[in-house]
Amino acid sequence: MAIDIGRRQFISALGGMAVAWPLAVRAQQPERMRRIEVLVSSAVEDSYGQARVSGFRESLAKEGWTEGHNVKIDTRWGITDRSRAQEVAKEIVALGPDLILTQGSPITQALKQATTAIPVVFLGASDPLGSGLVTSLAHPGGNVTGFTNFEFSFGGKWLATLKEIAPTVKRVLVIFEAENLGNLGLLRTVEAVAPSLPVQISKVSTGPEIEGAITEFAREPDGALLVMPTTITLEKRDSIVALAARYRLPAIYPARAFIASGGLMSYDTDIVDLFRKAALYVDLILRGGRPGDLPVQAPTKFDLVINLKTAKALGLEIPSGLLAIADEVIE
Repeated sequence: MAIDIGRRQFISALGGMAVAWPLAVRAQQPERMRRIEVLVSSAVEDSYGQARVSGFRESLAKEGWTEGHNVKIDTRWGITDRSRAQEVAKEIVALGPDLILTQGSPITQALKQATTAIPVVFLGASDPLGSGLVTSLAHPGGNVTGFTNFEFSFGGKWLATLKEIAPTVKRVLVIFEAENLGNLGLLRTVEAVAPSLPVQISKVSTGPEIEGAITEFAREPDGALLVMPTTITLEKRDSIVALAARYRLPAIYPARAFIASGGLMSYDTDIVDLFRKAALYVDLILRGGRPGDLPVQAPTKFDLVINLKTAKALGLEIPSGLLAIADEVIE
């Protein structure tokens, strides 16, 4: 199920720009040390977060940027607190970096308010238009551009895949973040697809009530979980996966990290791939390109991962069709 495009196709896919523009920009050689601030939602000890940042660094190095020689990369970990987003944004802008790479909408929104001069490249924003990060996907026009992680139609795909792997499911509890516009867009497609399956949708917003909500939901039979992509659900993944196992609830997750914790199945964007592609935008901008001329890019690589051990524990038989298209099957 993995789909990918190479570097050449990626550059040509920028659309609406003359071919000579990126070539001319790339021809400019850096003359001074550039500083990049990288703000990621993962904790520093999170191996998946480390892989993402490593992918960015490696891809940037291939474009001629050597740390300690012509670029300095400072990484800040665990940027998840919405209440501190404005404060963190002001701190970063005061440092005067040449570019800021961000993960997630809240900190990117705060940076957009804090500066109109420093280029910002975002990753993992599901609704950059609705959240006001850009006014146009094709021509952002300001100092902010980047990469989305999910189209809203993914919500319906998650639900349909969950029903395929667990056909007796009649009730699904969706765990989402009420303040996350991307989650709300995904939720709308979940609710739109639900009657055709058919399944009944219940909802709980991320927070301390998650455990109690799952416990209460599990009192009735034929239930399952659908977990939305948020920094909170990622942080709580061990707890959510453990509750799903305790109450024998089939579940679909938005990231491979949940499967490493014992989750049943994930269908998600390859975020490491986005970090690598972000390095190409960073390269163009550091060599003189304007963020506003770089269109917001949708993901091009997705991964379906299935945990057969968990499926067996739940008494589920995975359809051969799903196994055939899975990118990874854990036995």
